[in-house]
Amino acid sequence: MRTVLAREMGGCSVLGRIWGVWRRRPGVRAVPKAPGFGTEAGHRLRPRGSSKRSRPLGGQPFPGLLQLENLSREELVDVLRAAVVDQKGPLVTLNKPPGLPVTGKPGELTLFSVLPELSQSLGLGDQELQVVQASGKETSGLVLLSSCPQTASRLQKFFIYSRRAQRPTATYCAVTDGIPATSEGKIQAALKLEHVDGVDLVIPVKSPSRKDFQEGVKRTLSHFHVVAMGSGCALVQLQPLTVFPSQLQVHMVLQLCPVLGDHTYSARVGTVLGQRFLLPADSTKPQRQVPDEALLRHLCLTPSQAAQLPLHLHLHCLHLPGMRPGEAPMKLLAPLPSYFFRTLQCLGLHQQ
Repeated sequence: MRTVLAREMGGCSVLGRIWGVWRRRPGVRAVPKAPGFGTEAGHRLRPRGSSKRSRPLGGQPFPGLLQLENLSREELVDVLRAAVVDQKGPLVTLNKPPGLPVTGKPGELTLFSVLPELSQSLGLGDQELQVVQASGKETSGLVLLSSCPQTASRLQKFFIYSRRAQRPTATYCAVTDGIPATSEGKIQAALKLEHVDGVDLVIPVKSPSRKDFQEGVKRTLSHFHVVAMGSGCALVQLQPLTVFPSQLQVHMVLQLCPVLGDHTYSARVGTVLGQRFLLPADSTKPQRQVPDEALLRHLCLTPSQAAQLPLHLHLHCLHLPGMRPGEAPMKLLAPLPSYFFRTLQCLGLHQQ
């Protein structure tokens, strides 16, 4: 299935005029609540060419994954150009494969590092693309780019105002190892970022003090909705209302249901006699996620293949303001990667 842009985008100056009217309208806050959370946002996930029956795994258990270390800059540009799903006015939408970092150290191959070449490849000339909204390195899904700095700035302000009004603009799909205790709800946690053994890790903070917040602790909030359950796993829609590194992964760990393929935080969930519990986050080192034997059988994976499981977290939907006053919000949609959809098939996670 093709990612779609729900409404045609106009030029940079047009969006600027609309943004000014949108902000001045009395009583209008950010965007209306994303329609279809748990309904329409869960549809149109099947990738193009997918069959209804799962296929046995061959030598490559997760086809389509990006092998970044084997790519040249030119090849990465080709990959990204093929991943463009819409280009209207100043906006370009990509369906990013997992494993591609948005930014990184100088000299590293990242999305940001090849934006000049991608801009040229898309025929934008001197109008270089910049990132407006993107998922993290290991997360697949939507990336929103703009060749107009004013448009990018206004959309970034839109996302900020939406978060302040606690109105979700992004919907992620996740497969979790475990089923949340309730079918929907909110997850709230104070989080901090710590550098441990050369790695940046997110640590939950219980009962944070004023000093903690002054030193970088942030309050975080996400909505979740269980779409389907099967084989001890769940298909969950997640809507973050704050922005923090690895927020959704850590939030699902706090629910004792780590995201499938989370090789960083899933080790914080322990099991004794079938009962799950949280291990101390500050003393639990990251390690490869180890699915139990029953889950391995459902996924048709060997333990060595399971160690390569990609993160099953996909930025599926973004909502943007309408182009004209009174128009419904625009909606960007990205289909699931083929390995993600195959996992749903193997686990019997049929969308309700």
